[in-house]
Amino acid sequence: MVDLKGQYEQIKEQVNTSILNVIESTAFINGPEVHAFQAELEAYLAVKHVIPCANGTDALQIAMMGLGLKPGDEVITADFTFAATVEVIALLQLTPVLVDVDPVNFNIDIEAIKNAITPRTKAIVPVHLFGLAANMDAIMELAAEHNLYVIEDNAQGIGATYTSKNGVKTKTGAIGHVGSTSFFPSKNLGCYGDGGAIFTNDDDLAHTIRGIVNHGMYKRYHHDVVGVNSRLDSIQATVLRAKLPHLDTYNSKRKEAARKYSKAFSENKNIITPTGVCNSGNTICDTCDCHVFHQYTLVVKNTDRDGLVQHLQAHDIPCGVYYPIPLHAQKAYKDARYNEADFTVTNQLVQECISLPMHTELDDEQIAFITGKVLEFVG
Repeated sequence: MVDLKGQYEQIKEQVNTSILNVIESTAFINGPEVHAFQAELEAYLAVKHVIPCANGTDALQIAMMGLGLKPGDEVITADFTFAATVEVIALLQLTPVLVDVDPVNFNIDIEAIKNAITPRTKAIVPVHLFGLAANMDAIMELAAEHNLYVIEDNAQGIGATYTSKNGVKTKTGAIGHVGSTSFFPSKNLGCYGDGGAIFTNDDDLAHTIRGIVNHGMYKRYHHDVVGVNSRLDSIQATVLRAKLPHLDTYNSKRKEAARKYSKAFSENKNIITPTGVCNSGNTICDTCDCHVFHQYTLVVKNTDRDGLVQHLQAHDIPCGVYYPIPLHAQKAYKDARYNEADFTVTNQLVQECISLPMHTELDDEQIAFITGKVLEFVG
């Protein structure tokens, strides 16, 4: 699904030298490489504060801790996403409120958010799923109307640019009150282990979060807030520093591969290709950078999706089903409050979605082979 070795070969000399420099310096935790990466990512995102941490799940949890959310507060998020998004809500004894997604872009449905807001609602967590920016204009308007926080889950969307209805362009993760991301190796900007970061333009919130990630300390052995141990190590930071200057190129290559995939499938009525425009139709826009194609995800109609998975695997083509079970149906998150009729889109997507290989090293021969085998199965 991801050719990390091929990507590494392009930056091998810089990565190897930088890692050895960290080892020789022995500045493994909160060293100069971490601080340099923080500053470089702030500049890239045009955000005031980046706080690195140990992984993307921690980033989400710490963002919620920093906002001071209390047990029982309701947090609205999408039903169709990875479990980490709802996991941290439950861990903090907040009340997760799962809602359906839009049938075109798979991101959280705006009308579903409106219907889920109650006096106990304190926050909305939009997920920029598969790398496509959610409808942040509508989400921020709802948040302002109801005095809610917006916590962006940008684990799959790093580098995407959202264009607001008034023409302002902003990197995803830097739009809401606070954003989070993951640097898991398979991400568009991934390290060689675990890593994550929190973003905000709020000075006070940033100060709080900096204490939380380091055991609640601002001064050594003075614990001013309840914190956790969640720090990005210097070796991972130096890998990320090597990759960050290439991120836009990586994302452009993904977009080009997505365009070629979609062209190959364009004549098949049973294959719905992903939209490349936030909140729009099934096209990949040449001028819009709102999709960075962390995944290239098809919807297959009138087709045995699981049979297609087996068919591709039989030809040594990796593929993924993201996600096979809705969060509201997962054993850990089942709740009598949920009504199956409220999850019609998600319940359909989990039966029909399939993701194809997507990375910076895909070439035309590979794309032709993959698409040919898909079309061989899907009538």
